[in-house]
Amino acid sequence: MESPTNESRRRASATASGTTRRAFLRGVTGGAAAAATVAGSAGSAAAQEDGGGTTHTVDMTDGLVFDPDELTIAPGDTVRWVNVGTVGHSVTAYEDEIPEDAEFFASGDFDGESAARGGYPQRGDVAGGEEYSHTFEVEGDYGYFCIPHESVGMIAELSVVAGGAQPEPAVDLPSVPDSARSLAVATTTAFVSVVALAYFFLKYGGDYGEQETGEESQSRR
Repeated sequence: MESPTNESRRRASATASGTTRRAFLRGVTGGAAAAATVAGSAGSAAAQEDGGGTTHTVDMTDGLVFDPDELTIAPGDTVRWVNVGTVGHSVTAYEDEIPEDAEFFASGDFDGESAARGGYPQRGDVAGGEEYSHTFEVEGDYGYFCIPHESVGMIAELSVVAGGAQPEPAVDLPSVPDSARSLAVATTTAFVSVVALAYFFLKYGGDYGEQETGEESQSRR
């Protein structure tokens, strides 16, 4: 029969072993998830750039803000204003803050700022879950606002410039083939797994109990 001291040591060793194995598995799983997230982000960026003009989304929230309240797009791009809350909003251009030859835009399809102000909320209200969109063709700066919440600062602007918002030069995700991204994910996952396994076995050597001394073995005979 084992002495109380030996039994305590073995239980402590087994507990440490189990904790180490769980930590190891969490590390390997986390590495794989991080690699998959990188690949998914790259795919989303590539999809956004496919086709003609890009569609951008601006949220209108119950916090009474446009999110984002500043946006840079390219000619031919479309902006979707989506009401993600429950409070009604409008999207209304400032008539004197758009390029001279640009088309006026406002939810409710008004042809001017005065008409939009006078017609709200019978027309132009974008209720919760609804949206309004407009395609911009003319370069320049555009200022717009929400009629019922203008006084609390629900104002935003966007710029239409050739080429739109320029990405950082070092990032060129659309040019990376799908096969290369898949290989990168697989390689990263395998590398994380191998390093974690090597560390685990080098540190613990597969021996989780303490070796019995000759004296302890003799005491049980």
